[in-house]
Amino acid sequence: MRGLRGAAGPGGARAALALLLAAALAPGPARPHPQCLDFKPPFRPPRGLAFCRRYADFGCCDPRRDRALLQRFYRLSARLDGPTYAACAGHLQDLLCQECSPYAAHLYDAEDPSTPVRTIPGLCQDYCLQVWEKCRSIFRYLSADQELIALENNMAKFCRYLSLEDTDYCFPHLLTNQNLNQNLGLVTADTEGCLQLCLMEVANGLRNPVAMVHANDGTHRFFIAEQVGLVWTYLPDRSRLEKPFLNISEAVLTSPWEGDERGFLGIVFHPKFKFNGKVYVYYSVEVRYEERIRISEFRISPADMNALDHGSERIILEIEEPASNHNGGELLFGDDGYLYIFTGDGGMAGDPFGTFGNAQNKSTLLGKVLRIDVNHNDRGPLYRIPPDNPFLNDPKARPEIYAYGVRNMWRCSFDRGEPRTKEGKGRLFCGDVGQNKYEEIDIVEKGKNYGWRAREGFSCYDKKLCTNSSIDDVLPIYAYPHKMGKSVTGGYVYRGCESPNLNGLYIFGDFMSGRLMSLKENRATGEWQYSEICMGTGQTCMFPGLINNYYQYIISFAEDEAGELYFMSTGIPSATAPHGVVYKVVDTSRRAPPGKCRVEPSPVKVKSKRIQFVPKEKLIVKTPTPRPRLKATTEAPRGGRPDPETPRAPAVDWVGQAPPPPGNRSRTPTTPAPSGRASKPRKGGERRGQRRKKKPPGTAAPPRNGAVRLMEQRGRGRSRGRVEVYIDGEWGTVCDDGWSSAAAAVVCRQLGFPYVVRASKKAEFGEGTSLRILLDDVQCSGQEKTLLECDHADVGTHNCSHEEDAGVVCSREEVAD
Repeated sequence: MRGLRGAAGPGGARAALALLLAAALAPGPARPHPQCLDFKPPFRPPRGLAFCRRYADFGCCDPRRDRALLQRFYRLSARLDGPTYAACAGHLQDLLCQECSPYAAHLYDAEDPSTPVRTIPGLCQDYCLQVWEKCRSIFRYLSADQELIALENNMAKFCRYLSLEDTDYCFPHLLTNQNLNQNLGLVTADTEGCLQLCLMEVANGLRNPVAMVHANDGTHRFFIAEQVGLVWTYLPDRSRLEKPFLNISEAVLTSPWEGDERGFLGIVFHPKFKFNGKVYVYYSVEVRYEERIRISEFRISPADMNALDHGSERIILEIEEPASNHNGGELLFGDDGYLYIFTGDGGMAGDPFGTFGNAQNKSTLLGKVLRIDVNHNDRGPLYRIPPDNPFLNDPKARPEIYAYGVRNMWRCSFDRGEPRTKEGKGRLFCGDVGQNKYEEIDIVEKGKNYGWRAREGFSCYDKKLCTNSSIDDVLPIYAYPHKMGKSVTGGYVYRGCESPNLNGLYIFGDFMSGRLMSLKENRATGEWQYSEICMGTGQTCMFPGLINNYYQYIISFAEDEAGELYFMSTGIPSATAPHGVVYKVVDTSRRAPPGKCRVEPSPVKVKSKRIQFVPKEKLIVKTPTPRPRLKATTEAPRGGRPDPETPRAPAVDWVGQAPPPPGNRSRTPTTPAPSGRASKPRKGGERRGQRRKKKPPGTAAPPRNGAVRLMEQRGRGRSRGRVEVYIDGEWGTVCDDGWSSAAAAVVCRQLGFPYVVRASKKAEFGEGTSLRILLDDVQCSGQEKTLLECDHADVGTHNCSHEEDAGVVCSREEVAD
């Protein structure tokens, strides 16, 4: 799925992470937390407000609620005599309209679960004294709070009762509070310009979720594919069906080891699925000892709309893979109705195939974007060539090719276009994984050359090829160096309804560093402006059902049928580890007006057992620093009545200090990750925002039989060292008789390294004299999971000494000969 590259040493990575976390926790100015009484963010009313005009541009009332407040104003005014009305009508309107304030939850203490929701908004002391002098009688009509009414004649106690603990939010001073009103309604950003967003957990317990798609049939189901070859059906309420939508795990070629890029890589529904029931999948397969990528067509089962007919598979296309990495994996249908297929360059380092590599060779399908016509294929050929494919008339080119010169595009998407004007509709965005230096984002167009292997990002890779003017390659819209991340995961241009401030923002990530990133086009210049995305700090994500942390290895992005944005990541990047989570991206600075984004899913006939969704992730809230940012609210309010669509309040996980570097976390390993992609350790500390906090450790389990470790003369080795193996309760060394690169590959893969630099002999890394020699005459093919699966002499039997202790030098980088 992804290209394989190396990473910085863990020491420097942890130091960098510590600095970033320290910066994140440093005291700073108070950050606003706009929130309405329904526990959701404020919004821009679709039309003007007639009564609470102060909040006509941004607040918590739509025209319907504004009319209701106006009617209440009329009813209360009718109970006032002439002089009282003349003196107090303005105050009455102000008090009623605070329900429309973007800070209504703070004004009514609705954000604090320890207190009941107030009946009167919190008032500043000077304003309260002014209202009490002339208009205290209006409060008996505004509120049924008997305690407040009992204090009506005691000015000091009355105003103390109506005060707020956090005076930043009292009315009317909050109207002129620059900190609360500056950039109100815009996406929150920290001092370095990092956009602060939040997440909602949607699914969990998945084994390397590589794709999430929808059927575009009005049901608003979504389907999540695991690398092992299973696809699951999820209903709009986030429940999962017990029976898989598709299970081809026996046919899919993959393995549990962290670094295997093969597997089930892509799935897409035909645009007319509602009528023809066709689904297309992309997966790795072995045919007579030859590895291939296979594109197949399935049909929906006539007996179950939530399952494919496994006997209906038709193989549309197969392509031989010369190596086990760079398998591509994306399938998309364009607005033109054609199927787009994204292949990798065939693997290994630097596209070494042929004179100029596979990617520049138009006679091969590897390293390409393909476009084929699978419509009306029930009779005749399984696919046809679209008549406007760019190389249709080139006798030296495969007619399926739409674009070329790509290394290993991992996750592409078509822009739905601006919701109103449709500007940008049809643009094809792709993340292309780099080699040694750069990752890139491309907009793919027909017939264009995207430069690999001549160029990597904006930089020359093959200098001789790069200077060839006939290449005529297209530069990426954005490229970033490996100090920011080493394996790009392409994303989507946000075109959903629920977070209007994100409209037009291309959001993507990096599998290795765990960074979330964004690009925004400057329409005047055509340039793309970069902003990093962080998880919201302070109170930013203190909304029901939201969290502010995620697992590091960002595998894929997705859209649901309504256009809302999701991404999938895991903490243990193995095709068999059930630690994958799907997150929905949420902007809490502004939402769409109530009712605008409501969908009515078409009914789904369910024949399988439903498994209800149980969220497991928690909001991480750091304890206040010496200079707290704002009032320390924690959970969503108990008072008030959220509408039925409001998720439950989040579980809050109080963390007293910065989480430890991911290398020390039980849920965020430093071993490489396939997820069908780059398998490398994370560059610790390369992104801001929280990931998973460490769980309390249990009792350490003994190593498994066949476990290995590397040792040097000074102690434990990292990527190189003497091989020591654990067998039947003891550690021992391995003799170098017969020791080969194949045996070394078994060791390196066990330790999470996808590459072997060399097999070491003659005790290069010191003699393990304190241990017994446990293995001798080891003969491996290189495919075994442990040395115990290789041919070897009986355990403990040998004819060598510790002067012949074997070792290895492993690497996370591709090392070309």
